[in-house]
Amino acid sequence: MNESTFSLAQIWAQGDAVSHAVAIMLVLMSLASWSVIFVKAWSLVQLRRMSGGAKQFWHATSFDAGMAALAPAADNPFRNLAERGTEAVSHHTNHRDELHGVLGLNDWLTSTLRQSIDDTTGRLQSGLSVLASVGSTAPFIGLFGTVWGIYHALVGIGAAGQATLDKVAGPVGESLVMTAGGLAVAIPAVLGYNALVRGNKEILASLKHFAHDLHAYLVTGGRVKKNASANVHPLPRKEAQ
Repeated sequence: MNESTFSLAQIWAQGDAVSHAVAIMLVLMSLASWSVIFVKAWSLVQLRRMSGGAKQFWHATSFDAGMAALAPAADNPFRNLAERGTEAVSHHTNHRDELHGVLGLNDWLTSTLRQSIDDTTGRLQSGLSVLASVGSTAPFIGLFGTVWGIYHALVGIGAAGQATLDKVAGPVGESLVMTAGGLAVAIPAVLGYNALVRGNKEILASLKHFAHDLHAYLVTGGRVKKNASANVHPLPRKEAQ
């Protein structure tokens, strides 16, 4: 079957450097946004599994057993939070003569756990700026291609002296493709951004709850119940090495 005048190959062939640059830019933006969506979505799936291990942590009979319930992956924010918390307690106890010794254990541990959560927040938000940029700029890049295609149509009409279909079909088709391309790139980026932000909030909420309970355990030796702060569930401390 012969290619029609309205095929993508024909539209590409009759385009100039500007229209080609716009099309290539949209393709690159689409590849970048989909790459971020797939990578971050897979990361969220793994983090949800890790949050399940964090729930099992509090069912352990010792701190070591609880740590074993947490995935040993280097990017496990729950395990990293527990490790940094215990290291903060040990460091504060063994270095009271340093400047941070003027801080109480509660303040020192709170600062350490907050820093760990902030680090995790930064990792979760990395890449989202790409989706935000693509979602906000792709429609306008497509619109620029649309305007450029209409300009070609007007030039063709002016050169021919009349608005014949063969003079305007190609440029108008090019402008419509650019419009559709801009929307096709922007819509997945916006939807992906919103979904990832919602998923990140769920992970951070779980991480903050875990940090609250971990703080209570490391300071008091017990886990504070959600609805009765006066009651605690004892959890044996980690045995001295």
